[in-house]
Amino acid sequence: MGSVKTKRMPRAVREQQMLDAAVQIFGRRGYMAASMDDIAELAGVSKPLVYLYLNSKDELFSACVRREARALIAAVRAGIDPLLPPDRQLWDGLLAFFTHTADHPDGWSVLHVQARTHGDAFAAEVTAMRAEAVAFVTRLIAEAAPGTHAERDIVGLAESLVGAAESLAAWANATPGVTARQAAGTLMNFAWAGLGGLLEGRFWSPPRA
Repeated sequence: MGSVKTKRMPRAVREQQMLDAAVQIFGRRGYMAASMDDIAELAGVSKPLVYLYLNSKDELFSACVRREARALIAAVRAGIDPLLPPDRQLWDGLLAFFTHTADHPDGWSVLHVQARTHGDAFAAEVTAMRAEAVAFVTRLIAEAAPGTHAERDIVGLAESLVGAAESLAAWANATPGVTARQAAGTLMNFAWAGLGGLLEGRFWSPPRA
């Protein structure tokens, strides 16, 4: 009997198949424990073919980080209508963010955990993605209260909100029964209620020593 021939796939399709498998392995096992053998087996290809397409484990992981970062940014952008009021844009952006991270928990693990702990080259992609999110929230706050607050304070608020969203997404993915809408609502109530007070000039100040 002759050898069984596998159906040829376009290179781009085959590469995405490998990246799908790699994201699952990296996201669930971690970078160090992930093996190229396991990734190749899950993708249904030979290990030499993975190396032919993506050269090394580092390059494969970099490709995963880039793809997942682009996908998350695209999902959030697609969920926002820039013509709506700032609070509605923030809600829609948060809902899109939590929906995507819930639908792609392995990808979020790659971005939020693995890429940040395995070298500057990997972390740079996540840093760029995060900077875009901070810039978006900074713009919303500035548009909601033009001229009311110092630029440094607005950026600080945006950094705080983005950091809270990252932590909440990790918690929501690890907590059964928490939906993307619930997570978005939790952060919206926490953040925008406080921002609403600031926008109306109500500030909290620490007590004097």
